[in-house]
Amino acid sequence: MLTDLILIGYSGHAYVCADNALLNNYDIVGYCDTEEKQVNPFQLDYLGKEKEYLSSERNGVLFVSVGSNNLRETIMKRFPDKVFVNLIHPRSIVSQKASLEPDANILVGAGVMVNPLAKIGKGVILNTACVVEHECVIDEYAHIAPGAVLAGNVKIGKRTFVGANAVIKQGVVVGDNVIIGAGSVVINDVPDGVTIVGNPAREKI
Repeated sequence: MLTDLILIGYSGHAYVCADNALLNNYDIVGYCDTEEKQVNPFQLDYLGKEKEYLSSERNGVLFVSVGSNNLRETIMKRFPDKVFVNLIHPRSIVSQKASLEPDANILVGAGVMVNPLAKIGKGVILNTACVVEHECVIDEYAHIAPGAVLAGNVKIGKRTFVGANAVIKQGVVVGDNVIIGAGSVVINDVPDGVTIVGNPAREKI
């Protein structure tokens, strides 16, 4: 396994990714971003803008440490020939019967639980202490925020954001590009492209 890792993006969410990478024994070579950051808690080297740096022949694997679902997708698709890795925190629990797309820039944070027959797609963020129950399907570039709970057989669409401490009832299907507000309780299916909030969750007008 290649152990040299380059982070793409270096602010807020990237700090969680960097910590996870170090716990997985990666050597973080540095980071790429649109500019050098003044705040640098991990004392990483600035490697330049991602397009310029990654267009060159460089060794090492990548992790796109960007919280924005759309931007994470854009960056990954820009470099189809590069090797991306999954970062799975050692203090998470991922069932051996769960399915995570390999080498797909998936982040599994501290305290996360992923139960049997769950399927996790490319570019997904499973943030701190969220619960993904049995047979859930989380599609590409979705983000499940800290403390959110997906009961069994929930389906989450592409680029959807599930807010902190939200709860989604078993069997619910959530569409693509949805935003679910923090603390919401979702008991019905959700169509594409809407924002829902509250308990029970309703579309925000």
